Amino acid sequence: MGRAYDQGGTGGYRYTGEGAAVACGTQSKQNTALMLRYIIVRLHPMQELPLLPLAQMADRHYGLIEPIADGYVAAARVCLDRHHQSPIPIGIQNSTAEIHAKVQWERADDRTRGALNNDIDTTEAGAYACIIAAVELSEGLFAVRRAETSTGADYYVAPVGKGLDDLEDCLRLEVSGTDRGNKTAVQRLLQRKVQQAREGNSNLPALAGVIGFEVLTILIEHVK
Repeated sequence: MGRAYDQGGTGGYRYTGEGAAVACGTQSKQNTALMLRYIIVRLHPMQELPLLPLAQMADRHYGLIEPIADGYVAAARVCLDRHHQSPIPIGIQNSTAEIHAKVQWERADDRTRGALNNDIDTTEAGAYACIIAAVELSEGLFAVRRAETSTGADYYVAPVGKGLDDLEDCLRLEVSGTDRGNKTAVQRLLQRKVQQAREGNSNLPALAGVIGFEVLTILIEHVK
């Protein structure tokens, strides 16, 4: 289902894409999510929202070399194309607050979609891009190294300038994503990832982050 917004007469944006039936009383959970997204845009005009930092990720994240970062972002574009049109707001929620950002991307071409035709692999790779970018935006942490198997995590992240020589200042980051499902499904996925990080063979503190591409929600939780 695509979504589109245009400039409203009051300086905000109004919803103009599929799913506008929410204004006519459709009560399904999916249409409720669409209405909430519409309200977010009305309250937070997109030109005022921070940008989810997907561009040039390898320049800021020492643990991402350019071919890997570009591959993750290409996968994110395919995942986003399945349900949305650029630009669109996205919610990023951690244990203390929720912020709203704008995600903007170039639509994937046929060659890119063909190269990333495995839904499971592409959703996983797209989640890496979006979660690492969200952790940068909301937590001020950057990927510095890929995590080893059995650590209960995918990457080590640290504040800027830290974690390059040793892991003393690092946190583990466990990442996952889901193509479809409502926010409740994303929350359930987060709890599974929290448990996975908790059981990892490491003494370092951890974060778990998940994205629901259909509902455009990112959830981040510090693992205790």
